[in-house]
Amino acid sequence: MNEFEMAMQRNPHLKEYISKFSKETNTTPEFMTKLAGDLPPFPNILLPVGDPVFIHLYGTEKSAKVEYIAIEPVLLPHEMEKLDEVKDLILEKAPNEPVPASETELREQISKLFIESVVVGAGGPVESDTQKESIPEKLGFGMISRKVQLTQLEFNKMAYYLERDIVGSGPIEPIIRDPYLEDIHSIGVNNIYIIHKKYDMIKTNLGFGTQKHLDDWMRSMSERIGRPVSESTPIADGALPDGSRINIIYSEDISIAGSSFTMRKFSEESISIIQLINWGGINSEMAAYLWLCLENGMSIFFSGETASGKTTMLNACLAFIQEKSKIYSIEDTPEVLPPHEVWQRLITRESGPMDSRVDTFLLLKAALRSRPNYIIVGEIRGAEGATAFQAMQTGHPVIATFHASAVKKMIQRLTGDPINIPVTFIDNLNVAMILQAVYVKGKFLRRCLSIEEIEGYYEEVGGVVTRAVFMWDPETDIHSFRGLNNSFILEDKIAKIQGYEDTRKIYDDLFQRARILEEMRNRGIDQFDDVYEIIKNFTKHGVDGLPFPI
Repeated sequence: MNEFEMAMQRNPHLKEYISKFSKETNTTPEFMTKLAGDLPPFPNILLPVGDPVFIHLYGTEKSAKVEYIAIEPVLLPHEMEKLDEVKDLILEKAPNEPVPASETELREQISKLFIESVVVGAGGPVESDTQKESIPEKLGFGMISRKVQLTQLEFNKMAYYLERDIVGSGPIEPIIRDPYLEDIHSIGVNNIYIIHKKYDMIKTNLGFGTQKHLDDWMRSMSERIGRPVSESTPIADGALPDGSRINIIYSEDISIAGSSFTMRKFSEESISIIQLINWGGINSEMAAYLWLCLENGMSIFFSGETASGKTTMLNACLAFIQEKSKIYSIEDTPEVLPPHEVWQRLITRESGPMDSRVDTFLLLKAALRSRPNYIIVGEIRGAEGATAFQAMQTGHPVIATFHASAVKKMIQRLTGDPINIPVTFIDNLNVAMILQAVYVKGKFLRRCLSIEEIEGYYEEVGGVVTRAVFMWDPETDIHSFRGLNNSFILEDKIAKIQGYEDTRKIYDDLFQRARILEEMRNRGIDQFDDVYEIIKNFTKHGVDGLPFPI
């Protein structure tokens, strides 16, 4: 019996769905546990995301679109009534239970109360001894507790829905489980869209059913991030317990099509630089250049428009910072994931009385007193930008994301309101990486458009001089190294730090690192932790620390 057949055996609702789909289309989906390699533009793929949930990606040339179908158990009307009854019983018992200290404890408590509230009849007993008990337990004052009679199939369905709705993410639980999603966007009751890593924007078959269910869900999510929404406070932004970022607009007064939300999925493990090379975002020489920059304390801004991949690129590059560095990260919403042991994570506090709020500017000043080796600012937008440049001027390298689509626009924003950095200070920033989401031959891709060095302000030319060391050609989708034997940062900064008499020897270091990255790529070493381990060992032991020859 193969994996597909076993999945259908465990999940009757999946078997029923596949049977119906096969009859209607005369096709059967391909069962894939991982979406790898070149996928067809019009797929027919079934992806398991944790029993009892499956995702069906289906498209045809005739429809010219891809459908995103979440498959989960379906409750019949009488089962929904039973579920409501079970929820009422759980609510009655809950006040007598200790307050759970974590999500795990909450999940265990819900499971315990569920088992105490039901009797499994036709369909066989459930596995645990507690579940097998069918004798009504005595309550205080001579009362006998009520229990809901369920079949084994009903028990399994309700166990899923209780966890989904109380501990999980409610109706969007199937897409929360999908590791191939980047964003979730919902407008009103039944318009839930996702941005898929392989297939871009797709509408899902999910919805909230009624406006009341949507409102209840939004209030619940806003409470999880500690920023409750209401008609008087309709907008909330923050991070969910799993790290995903959510923005809620809770009011039909300001969102004509209905309340909406956008959620950026959180990845538990950062995308590695090798994966970004594999995807064509950058090439090995560009990554090697960034490796040398971050290893030697250069300040870098990752700049681009919304959804251009700034934070993803920043996280991937953190593997290049030396292992024993002390790192401080400052963010509104936690997204930065340095792999280093000495990492102080600082988060702004925007709610509460004005005198108790803590913004990026205050956190950045606090970080400077702690003598960090690197400061990471999640996003520079205002007065904290001037403080970041002061930090660079005093020898504290800064990495940050920034909203600007070109170096010229980045400098204009930095020197204008509300940041107001003197133009003569701009050369404290060493490197700007410009990123953009692009369409190439009908495919949605993320590319580094350029890596540019900030040489400095020259009065005779009336502005800041920059050098483009890498450029992307949209026609060929190839990055070219324009900085060979002409890099200000490599020759005038890093080579001198390294003590080279012949500063052009630094290019040998760059190409050696590029070969190491290419060898990792050729050998399929692309998980962040594995890549970081090789980088650490090379830093400590040179080529002798590598697990392969170069």
